[in-house]
Amino acid sequence: MSTVTSNATPQGGLDRFFHISERGSTVGREIRGGVVTFFAMAYIVLLNPLILGTSPDREGVVLGIPQVAAVTALAAGVMSILFGVVAKYPFGIATGLGLNTLVAVTLVGQQGLTWPEAMGLVVIDGIIIVLLAISGFRTAVFNAIPDSMKVAMSVGIGMFIAMIGLVDAGFVRRVPDEAMTTVPVQLGFGGSIASWPTFVFIVGLLICGFLVARNIPGGLFIGIVVTTIISLIVEHFAGAGSSAEDPHGWSLAVPALPDSFGGVPDLSLVGNVDLVGAFIHLGVIAASLLVFTLVLANFFDAMGTMTALGRQAEVTDEHGNLPDMKRALVVEGFGAVVGGAASSSSNTVFVDSSAGIADGARTGLANVVTGILFLIAMFFTPLYEMVPIEAAAPVLVVVGALMMMQVGNIEWSRFDVAFPAFLTIVVMPLTYSIANGIGVGFIAFTAMALFTGKTKHIHWIMWLISLLFVVYFAQGPILAALS
Repeated sequence: MSTVTSNATPQGGLDRFFHISERGSTVGREIRGGVVTFFAMAYIVLLNPLILGTSPDREGVVLGIPQVAAVTALAAGVMSILFGVVAKYPFGIATGLGLNTLVAVTLVGQQGLTWPEAMGLVVIDGIIIVLLAISGFRTAVFNAIPDSMKVAMSVGIGMFIAMIGLVDAGFVRRVPDEAMTTVPVQLGFGGSIASWPTFVFIVGLLICGFLVARNIPGGLFIGIVVTTIISLIVEHFAGAGSSAEDPHGWSLAVPALPDSFGGVPDLSLVGNVDLVGAFIHLGVIAASLLVFTLVLANFFDAMGTMTALGRQAEVTDEHGNLPDMKRALVVEGFGAVVGGAASSSSNTVFVDSSAGIADGARTGLANVVTGILFLIAMFFTPLYEMVPIEAAAPVLVVVGALMMMQVGNIEWSRFDVAFPAFLTIVVMPLTYSIANGIGVGFIAFTAMALFTGKTKHIHWIMWLISLLFVVYFAQGPILAALS
C-alpha cells in the first residue's frame, strides 16, 4: 500500500507541520478522528486502575484506584501528544494491556516486588527499548521474525487477555483444592454462573459485542459505561456485596456512587520509582531476567501494531513500510520510561487507534487532540471508583476476540509453521505469561527448522533469541547453581 498524497496547497503552519493536506486530510477530520480515538481508548483509564490499583505488594501497599486512574490519564496524554508531534502519526499511546498484567501478576504478585521496584524495572525496560530503537536493532529484529510468529504472538496475547477477563469476571474459576479433581478450572461455581456480578459481565459482554459488531465509535468505552450503570442498579436492588464476605459477590470494587465526580487529580505516584530495589531484593541475575522478560513482552508488541495502523491509514510506502519508523519506535519506546516513572506501567501504541483512523485521522494532529482529552480526563478520576471489574472484563474478552481474528493469516497446512504458532498461542493463557508463550514458540520454531533441514532460511537473530529464551527457562537451575 502506498502513501496517500495530495496536491492540495498547505493551509498554514499547522497544515505544513502535520502534513495534513499532503495526506489528504483536513483539520476538522483530524480533530474528529482524535476525539473518536480517545473514546475508543478511554476504557484504559477505567481498566488499568482495576489491574494495578487494587493488589497489595509484599509490604501491603496498594496503589489505589483514583491514583492509578490519574497517572494513567497523565501518561497517556503526555505520550499521545509527544508521539503526534514527533512521529506525526495518528497512533494513540496509553498503558498496554497485557504489559500491565505482567507487572501486576508476575513482578508484584509472583516475584514479590514492591510497586516502586516493579516500576523501576519498567523504566529500565524503556531505556533499553529506546537504545535498541536508536541503534536500529529493534527494526532488524522485527524484520527477522517470520510473519507466522508475529501473528501467533498477537493472537496469543489476545487469548491471554480474554482469559484474564473471564477469570476476573468469575465466569471461569479455579477448582478448589479440596474438590480432589484433576480439572484445573471450572465454569463459575461448580458449573453454575448464577451470580449477579457474573450476570452483569455477561450482559456487558453482549453489549460490547453488539457495539463492536455495529462499528460504533468508542463502542468499548460506551460498553463499560453502560455496564457500570447496570451494575449500580443491580447492586442497589440485589445487594451482592463484596466477595470477601460472599464468594458470589463483586470480585474487587463494589459498584457505588462516589462522594464526588471530579476534582484535582492525585498525582502522588509520579516519581515513586526504585531503580535498584529489585536487584537488591531478587539478585542481579533474577532481576535482569525480569527486565529481559519485560523487554521481550514490550519489544514485539508495538511494531506490528504500528505497521497495521499505518496500512489502515494509508501512510506506508510502496513496500508496506512505515516512513520514519525508527523515529516512531524511539518515541514509542520512551512510553515505557514515562509509564514506569508515572507508575502507570509501560505505555505503548494502541490498536484501538484504528477507530479514529477509520473516522478520517491521518496525522499527528489527531494524536494531539487525543492526548489533550486524556489530560482533561485526569480531573474526573473519582468516577472510576464505581466501576467493578465485572463491568470492565467484557472489554478484555472482546479485545481478545478482535486479536484472534488474525489467526487465519497463519499457514496451518504446514506443521513446521503451525506447531510453533500453536504453542505460542496456547502457552500464553495457560501459563498466564506472554513471555512464556513467545519463548516456547520461538524455541519450537527454530527446532522445527533444524528438524526439517531449513536452518539456512532462519535469521541468526532468531537463533539468538531462542538461545536467550533457553537461558530464561533454565533460570531456576541457574540461580540454584549460583547460590
